Amino acid sequence: MSGVSHWPAPAKLNLFLHVTGRRADGYHELQTIFQLIDLCDSLQIAVRADGGIARAGEDPGIPAETDLTLRAARALKAASGTHLGADLRLRKRIPVGGGLGGGSSDAATALLALNYLWGCGLTLEELTALGQPLGADVPVFVQGFSAWGEGIGERLSPVQLPERCYLILDPGVAVSTREVFQSPELTRNSPLITIRAFFESGGRNDCEDVVCRKVPEVREALIWLSRHAPARLTGTGSCVFASFGRVVDAERIAAQVPDRWRAHVARGLNTSPLHALLGHARSA
Repeated sequence: MSGVSHWPAPAKLNLFLHVTGRRADGYHELQTIFQLIDLCDSLQIAVRADGGIARAGEDPGIPAETDLTLRAARALKAASGTHLGADLRLRKRIPVGGGLGGGSSDAATALLALNYLWGCGLTLEELTALGQPLGADVPVFVQGFSAWGEGIGERLSPVQLPERCYLILDPGVAVSTREVFQSPELTRNSPLITIRAFFESGGRNDCEDVVCRKVPEVREALIWLSRHAPARLTGTGSCVFASFGRVVDAERIAAQVPDRWRAHVARGLNTSPLHALLGHARSA
């Protein structure tokens, strides 16, 4: 297949995030709900016959050596043995280091789209295994549904979440996941809960206090948003969010956000737009 194609990479929110333990290998055991949202990066792909894999166009602000789309493409090429290559151009809309899973979603989109474009024929399970070393959030984006997550985030159970829209505040700073999880201030003994318990009584983000102490900009944004609606940190990043039943309510608050921050209004999704696009492409 030749030509240029465009593929969405949706962001996610962690509706809650409990740290329930720490494994011998240093990774943390978690419980969370991944809510996919319609805030998306876009990955443009042009298939190459010469087998080369490269970035095309302008620098997306991510060093080539840490570009997860390139690493994902190379991993798939090695695993599949394809003779094809690709030029990749990434358009970023998801804040870097914001806890929205942008890098992991970009990697998952590269795996899924190239698996189709190159005709590799790998299963979702095989693509998930390829993607997991690239980032803990890659599996949920490969699987393509909002999910209850356990383990280090790789044990996923689909959930049907009520239709909501979200106001997301980006304070314009990046937060290191490694630094958050290495912090001695992080509690790592939250008791296990059930999905039913979450829907009945909610949860919290165990990383929120650590991030707010380390990054004053995040604390300030969280305090501001909390004046308008119950607000929470997502993941281990810098973005905070609040949930609304109507998009008009989210947009009303977004219009009041101070200029020093960036506001995004996004709708919750139960399935990934990337999977919908792949389904249409396969049936065409």
